[in-house]
Amino acid sequence: MADYTERIAACCKQLRLSSNLADRAMSQKGKTNQEYLCKLLENEIEYRRKTRIIKLQNSAGFPKRYAPEQFRTDEVDFPDGVSFESLMGLDFHRQGKNIIMYGGTGTGKTMLSILVGIQACKEGIPVRFYRTAGLINLFTESHQNGTLTALKRKLNTAQIIILDEFGYVPYDRTGSQLLFDYLSEIHEQKEVILNTNLEFSQWVNVLYDKRMTTALIGRLTHHVELILFPGGNNRLRESSINVGMSASNDQEVANG
Repeated sequence: MADYTERIAACCKQLRLSSNLADRAMSQKGKTNQEYLCKLLENEIEYRRKTRIIKLQNSAGFPKRYAPEQFRTDEVDFPDGVSFESLMGLDFHRQGKNIIMYGGTGTGKTMLSILVGIQACKEGIPVRFYRTAGLINLFTESHQNGTLTALKRKLNTAQIIILDEFGYVPYDRTGSQLLFDYLSEIHEQKEVILNTNLEFSQWVNVLYDKRMTTALIGRLTHHVELILFPGGNNRLRESSINVGMSASNDQEVANG
């Protein structure tokens, strides 16, 4: 038995099959040789699928992970034809559309974009998640170090690029130009999910150049779904300090 285990493992290595198949081969049951082989190969396919999902999620760069049931849809204004379910179904990706999520801090933009990204990974679609300021810093550093091509090669392994917290701080001019160049390169080739608390008219305040800002807005909105988050700050509403403030206010009212 041990001899067969070693021989199967050697064959798996030579055929570039996982060690899981070698282990499974010793316990898999089948009424016929054909059923045994079929189940063994199906198990290998499922193992590879799960392994790929884990790899994609780990390499995506999500700062945190969420489950769909954690998201509140009652404070989100979806455009006609778009819903939480259609986003999780990745309709925008199949239609080649970008997504812009607009609203105040703590309203759920990051959570929703991560949920969409996780679902994409589950369907075998590579994703990259970046805080916009962080990606701009990477562009600036790689430009200075002569590694810009390598960075773009890494980014280009993804089909969906998520840019979080766009406009929260002014950006480096060179980095902003490099980000614009990259987004122009991937226009209509990849889908971009961009989360922002700035109206389009205010983008020039963080990008500096009016012509570049106009061009970037034009590219991102060429095929886009605009999702609005008009609600209040959920993080503040759910925080212990907010509960404490409410209790304090109630006590003040009670004391007259």
